Amino acid sequence: MSQVRVRFAPSPTGFFHIGSARTALFNWLYARHTGGTFILRIEDTDQARNSEQFLKLIYDSMTWLGLDWDEGPNPNGVGERGNYGPYRQSQRGAIYQKYKQQLLASGRAYEKDGAIWFKLLGERYKVFDDHRKKEVEKVKSLPVVIDDRIRGKVERQEDEDFVIFRSDGNPVFHFVNVVDDIEMKVSHIIRGEDHLSNTSKHVRLYEGFGVTPPVFAHIPLILKSPEMGQGKMSKRDKGALIEEYQQRHFLPEALVNYLSLLGWNPGDDREKMPVAEIVKLFDLPAVNQSNAKFDAKKLAHMNMLYLLEKPPQEFAGTTANSYTVTTNIGRSARETPDYFNQVMAITQPKIKSIEEVGPYTAYFFSDEFPIDAKVKEKVMAKGEPKVRLAELIAALPAMDFSSDAAIEAGIKSLAEGKGLGFGDYQAVARLAVSGTNAGPSITSIFRVLEKERVTQRLQKLLASS
Repeated sequence: MSQVRVRFAPSPTGFFHIGSARTALFNWLYARHTGGTFILRIEDTDQARNSEQFLKLIYDSMTWLGLDWDEGPNPNGVGERGNYGPYRQSQRGAIYQKYKQQLLASGRAYEKDGAIWFKLLGERYKVFDDHRKKEVEKVKSLPVVIDDRIRGKVERQEDEDFVIFRSDGNPVFHFVNVVDDIEMKVSHIIRGEDHLSNTSKHVRLYEGFGVTPPVFAHIPLILKSPEMGQGKMSKRDKGALIEEYQQRHFLPEALVNYLSLLGWNPGDDREKMPVAEIVKLFDLPAVNQSNAKFDAKKLAHMNMLYLLEKPPQEFAGTTANSYTVTTNIGRSARETPDYFNQVMAITQPKIKSIEEVGPYTAYFFSDEFPIDAKVKEKVMAKGEPKVRLAELIAALPAMDFSSDAAIEAGIKSLAEGKGLGFGDYQAVARLAVSGTNAGPSITSIFRVLEKERVTQRLQKLLASS
C-alpha cells in the first residue's frame, strides 16, 4: 500500500459535534492502522460564522480525545507542523487563484455573471426547468462511477456546469476541497455519507485538473436514539456535543471506544477494547453501510466499565478534580486526602459516571445531609426500628471497627443475641448514617465514617423519630 494520507477538515462555526468527532476518529484510526499520516485542515472561509473560540474548541476536543494530528495547526494555535500548509483555508487564497487560472487556461472553466463556472465535457442542449421556471443548459455526459470503499460502486450524474468561484470572488466548498486534497496529497477521503452527493462534482474537478481522484469512503450517519425522535443527530440534540462529555467528566477513552463502534464492527461481539486494539483491528471494509443509532445508555454503560477498572488511587484522583464542580459540599478539616480516597474506594464499584459522585457521597463530607422522607417512612414503619437503633448504639463501644468483616461480625453477634438477623439493623442504620437506602455496604460506610460519627448519627435519628 502506498503512503496513506487522510484528513479531517472541520469548520470552526459551532460546537464540536459527536458526528464530527466520529469522522475525525475514523480518519485517525485508519492513519494509525496503516502507519499513515493524519492531517487536520481547518475550513475557515466562512468569515461571517467563523470563531476563534470554536477553533480552540476543535483543538481542545481532539486533544482531549487523544486524536493527535501529524500535520496541521499546532494545538495552541501558534505555528504549524507539516510541509503542505498553510492548513487553514483562509490563508490559501493564492493557491486557489493558481488552480482557477489553470482551469481557465485549459478551457475547463469560464466566467458568467461575475462568477467562475466549471465546464463539463459533453454535448450541450437546452431544456425548460419547471422548478426554476426558466430554460437551462444541460450536458450529456457519462455517469460518474465512484468505487467507494464502504458503499461499493455508486453512480451519480452531473449534467450542468457548476460555480467554483462566486461573483464576490470567493471559491466554493467543492473547489477548495479538491484543491487542498490535491495539494496535500490526500490518498483517502473518509467522511460522512451526507457528502456522497458532492463526490461526483469532486471527481469531475479532479479530472479537470488531470489528477486521479483519491480513494473515497463514506461512513454511515449517526441517527438519534428512538426516545430522541427520528433523523440524523444534530448539534441541538442532547448528548450531541463533545464539550458536554468533558463537562460531565466522562472518560475520553470510554467515549473513543463507544464512537468507534458507531458504524464499525471488530468482527466479533467485543465492545470494550483499548484504543491500541481498535487501531490494530480497524479497517474500512469492516465499516457498516447502515446508519448507526446513538444510544446514551450504552455510552453511559461503557463509561461505567472504564471507571470500574481504574486503580482506586487513579479513580480518586479523577474524582478529586471534579468534586467541587459536582457538589457544593466542602470538606472539613478532618477530611484528609486519605479519607477522601477511602470514600472513593467504596464508591467506585457503585457509580456510573463521575458526575454522580458528588451527590452520591455528600453525606460523607457533612453531618447536615437530607433524609429521604419516603425512605424514612418505609424504614420506620417496619419492625421496631427505634429499638434496633438503641441496641446498636449500646453495642457500638465494644464493636471492632478495624475492617468490614469485623463490623459485620459485630452486628451479626448483636442480632443473634436478640434472635434477629443482620437485615433487622441494616436498613435503619443506613438511613441514620446516609439519609437514604442505597449506596456502598453498610459495613464499609461504618468503617470509613468511624465509630464516633456513626454513633452521633444513630443518636440523631433516634432522637428525631
